[in-house]
Parts: sequence; C-alpha cells; structure tokens
Amino acid sequence: MLKLRLTRMGSKKKPSYRVVAMEALTKRDGKAVAYLGNYFPLEDSRVVLKEEEIVKHLMNGAQPTRTVKSILVKAGVWAKFEEAKKN
Repeated sequence: MLKLRLTRMGSKKKPSYRVVAMEALTKRDGKAVAYLGNYFPLEDSRVVLKEEEIVKHLMNGAQPTRTVKSILVKAGVWAKFEEAKKN
C-alpha cells in the first residue's frame, strides 16, 4: 500500500521534511516512489507542495499519515482532493 508521509532532512535541531509517496513497509528515510513537496516547521511552518501530483496519488488510493493529512488540510489540497473525488 502506498502512503504519503514525511522523511526527515536538515541538520541536528534544524529539521526540514519532505512529503513523499512510498510503500508502507519502507523505512522512514528509505527510497521513495515520488517526492511531492517540502515542509519547514521552523520557518513559520512553510509548506511547498506539488498539488496535482498529490491529488493524483490520493485518487489512486494512497493513504496519508495524520501529520501529512493535517498539512494537506491547512494548504487546501485536501479540499481539492474531496472535490475531485465527487466528480
């Protein structure tokens, strides 16, 4: 099963994360299927996302983790997914 989740980047005490699509049983920093964006929690929670690719993966059955889902809701991508799911 494909999951949308975060992988840690950055140095010690200065985290940044990538939003990635990867198999559910893969290690946290293992090989990803696709890189879908970045999340910088120390820079006022700045988020950069590839919205079209994220919606495509969600439509194909990828499941986001709780943290990624909350990031998608705040960025408005989850609403786009819900709208695309209706059509």
